[in-house]
Amino acid sequence: MLSCRSLTILYAACLLCTMILSSVQNSEMDAEKVVHTGGCHCKNVRWKVVAPSSVVAWDCNCSTCNMRANTHFIVPADNFELLGDSEKFLTTYTFGTQTAKHTFCKICGITSFYYPRSNPDGVAVTFRCVDPGTLTHVEIRHFDGKNWDSAYNQTGISSYSEVQK
Repeated sequence: MLSCRSLTILYAACLLCTMILSSVQNSEMDAEKVVHTGGCHCKNVRWKVVAPSSVVAWDCNCSTCNMRANTHFIVPADNFELLGDSEKFLTTYTFGTQTAKHTFCKICGITSFYYPRSNPDGVAVTFRCVDPGTLTHVEIRHFDGKNWDSAYNQTGISSYSEVQK
């Protein structure tokens, strides 16, 4: 059984961890934003996205992300814009809950972005599809898509599509 002093120390440590995690997440989200451009292999799908130059990218092991080796960072939908006539070159695949909209180019088959189940109010951008020169750092975090519900609750991924004020 823990003493009152031990419980106080444990509580203080938990508060400190919470403050540190919150600070790290907020600093990631509050970093200076830049305009990234990118798209698919054949360049028929082109977009721009406003995001930090240093991003957190999610390496998901769900059935579709694993097969496509898609590692992506998430932004609010308002920070993403398709360019030119890109829309006419896109097609969409859905399955399961039908929440995620897996978009890919009809010509080359590349998924340069999609609308994720974890953040239906956001856009998941494949970091390898960003044109060179604007991403300065990519931190890869694991998302256990095979155990989706517990991963969603434990990772804080849902906050990445929130608009920061």
